[in-house]
Amino acid sequence: MTEALVDQTIALPSGELRLRQPQESAELPDAGAVEWAPIAPYWSVLWRSGVALARELDRMDLRGLRVVELGCGLALPSIAAARAGAEVLATDASPDALTLVMRNAHRNDVHVETAAVDWAQPGRLLERAPFDLAVAADVLYERASVAVLLSLLPRLAPAAWLADPGRPAAAAFLEQARSRWRVETHARGVAHIHRLQFA
Repeated sequence: MTEALVDQTIALPSGELRLRQPQESAELPDAGAVEWAPIAPYWSVLWRSGVALARELDRMDLRGLRVVELGCGLALPSIAAARAGAEVLATDASPDALTLVMRNAHRNDVHVETAAVDWAQPGRLLERAPFDLAVAADVLYERASVAVLLSLLPRLAPAAWLADPGRPAAAAFLEQARSRWRVETHARGVAHIHRLQFA
């Protein structure tokens, strides 16, 4: 990755986390309407939903738990979970994202393992299941993701936490999820944290 990086500081209940982010993406903060979408790669934006999910995980004692993040991007939730004691696997389709995740984890003195994952071909990820918790932030941009996640999440862990600002595909996902499993939703600013219990 040769693109210029800038430093970001994110306040969490247990203390600040420091991230490096591509400069182009830092100049396009996630401050617009729900349907706003960046020109920069999605993975490189510091999404409000990711911050909300990181704050939720930061409040937990995750010692001894295995956590997997799907579509991690900058992986703020993964880094927060690792700092809370979890053994974390951060996954994304972008190699550039995963390179930066490793650097940001090191900057925050935590260990986060990474893996390139295509949700449509999750075989290698499923071989590492079950995890204790699956998490994802702002991953429901497209309706095509709904069926894939409905199938994948319960095979990864007995519970999943999804953070979303209310995108239309998220509504379709939640309608089907609520007909199958227990779902609790908590508002966290602009984002909502949806806790799904599969077992």
